[in-house]
Amino acid sequence: MKLLKRIANWIDPERRNWSSRDPELARAFGGLDVGGQLVNPRTAENLSTVLACVGAISSAMASLPAYVYRQIPNGREIDDSHQIARLIAQGPNQHQSWPDFIEWIMASVLLRGNAVAEIVTDNYGTVTALRPIPWEWVSVQLLPSGRLVYDVSEITSIYGGTGGTRRLLQDEVFHLRDRTDDGLIGRSRLQRAAAVVQAGLSIQTFANSLYANGVNPSGALQLAGNLTEKAFQHLKDQFRDAFSGANNAAKALVLQPGVSWQQISISPEDAEFLASRRFTTEELARIFNVPGPIVNDLSHGTFTNTETMLRWFAMGTLSPWIKKIEAEFSRSIFGADSEHRLELDLSGLLRGSPTERWANWKVAIDANILTVDEIREEEGWDPRPAQTS
Repeated sequence: MKLLKRIANWIDPERRNWSSRDPELARAFGGLDVGGQLVNPRTAENLSTVLACVGAISSAMASLPAYVYRQIPNGREIDDSHQIARLIAQGPNQHQSWPDFIEWIMASVLLRGNAVAEIVTDNYGTVTALRPIPWEWVSVQLLPSGRLVYDVSEITSIYGGTGGTRRLLQDEVFHLRDRTDDGLIGRSRLQRAAAVVQAGLSIQTFANSLYANGVNPSGALQLAGNLTEKAFQHLKDQFRDAFSGANNAAKALVLQPGVSWQQISISPEDAEFLASRRFTTEELARIFNVPGPIVNDLSHGTFTNTETMLRWFAMGTLSPWIKKIEAEFSRSIFGADSEHRLELDLSGLLRGSPTERWANWKVAIDANILTVDEIREEEGWDPRPAQTS
């Protein structure tokens, strides 16, 4: 049925109508200019907190075991023979492993609000690859039929892009979205909170200038009399060349008679500069719903609450994304009528401390919920060797 549906999509001229373009769906390819600072994924990742949040979520998602389950009358079972299971084991395309693919998807959706991959099939409709498409190459159009089409302009590509535009139908695309405003296109968190990102970029620019120029003026030259304009410029240039910049730090200062040095005690701490940077770190982590300790911000972390925050990261941050990926696989790849489902296993991140974990295993054995060998399998051990008499 899926193959016939794809053939019908290609034949139906309405689905290929190039004149059906909805300007409301046109996505801004560049960044968002806020207060003179350009906010886009590339500039935002210059902020260590943004980079750490995206890296923490995407790498954690990529590390989760993935299984293809088939529904059976008495429950479900793992189906290792399914084509998607083979893609998980061997890689969804010739250039990426499964963890690489999931990491790319998550980084794209976190930074751009959308992640798109082409569903490549053979003549029988079997999925043979999932090919990533950078969101910057994609223009999404809404047809009068209510379906979406994806116009892809491959300027440069590892797949040999020719620079031409090709159209992918809705059934040919895996599309993971962040929260949308119209139900069709995801909106980047960097755009929703552009002012917060711009503040972080401004503070970082200030910090770079602060240290490149020797912080604030640490002192002033005081002269006994007036200088001519030429003598003043000569003294200014001579002093700047001799003592400004990181390479001239801590050099001995030798002054001529009539010239004295007046110390100016203004520091970044006095301007609450460091406090501003800490607050910006918290604000950026809040955008991505990441607890501070995950991005090495331990200002509010203790030995007692850090482990709790790690579990909260798994349940509050990763779990919603797991549900979105699983639902999109069911919608775009398996199909609504399929008996197969993808599942990303989060249990490994929720095991807790060894003491709590083994106490829970004991309860499971005493209640006849799990066997010893099932618990050994969960812990990554081989089954218990058979007893020999």
